[in-house]
Amino acid sequence: MSANATMDTGLAIAVADGPAAPALRTRDTPWIRAEGLQLQFDRGAIHALDGLDFHLCKTEFVAVVGPSGCGKSSLLNLVGMLEAPTAGRLFIDALPYADVADPAAFRRRHFGFVFQSFHLIPTLTALENVLLPTIGARDARRDSLERGWQLLANLGLDKRARHFPAQLSGGERQRVAIARALINEPDVIVADEPTGSLDSAAARQVLDSLEAIRARTRITILMVTHDSEVSARSDRIVHLRDGRVDPSRDDRP
Repeated sequence: MSANATMDTGLAIAVADGPAAPALRTRDTPWIRAEGLQLQFDRGAIHALDGLDFHLCKTEFVAVVGPSGCGKSSLLNLVGMLEAPTAGRLFIDALPYADVADPAAFRRRHFGFVFQSFHLIPTLTALENVLLPTIGARDARRDSLERGWQLLANLGLDKRARHFPAQLSGGERQRVAIARALINEPDVIVADEPTGSLDSAAARQVLDSLEAIRARTRITILMVTHDSEVSARSDRIVHLRDGRVDPSRDDRP
């Protein structure tokens, strides 16, 4: 994808939020379930997860918290199909993860990822970074471009679409990363410390953007955070310790 190919399109997409989404429902029937998850490294010497049970309901915003090394990122990687468990089972809408024939295509369709370290390609514009996950997808190129413009506009970045990452603030770069996570219209946003490298004002702006997207699209959010202000905005907080969920502390904020 070249910069000129993007810039020469001349697209100017008007953004409309459309009708309001129905009221969000949480604590409904579990949609993604984990049973007895184990993740081990170094021939079993390191237990990142140790018999973890977990569930996620559609439209929920769940914050995963706990001390460093308790398995938070490992849980996100397993739920998002970035890794496979050493033992245990994962289901999405009753479908076992182990039965998915093409994990890469399944992951691209159902999950969008946001990380603390934006992972934007410095030689690509904001719009080109957003479009990266569409490479190889079935959508027509124009459809992807239109969706990319709309996502950036919804996140207040339409005037920054042709800027490179070095020309953007930290908060703007993270919002570009959020748009990139949404470009394939996933069911779940998997976010690992998305506000960890931002100042408080930028962090609030990123969270406000995520909440607005969730209200409009009914997307599900699974987020690791160390920030109590962030977790307080979730529907439910899941506390991990030593690779397991602490059920006595699994509750709403």
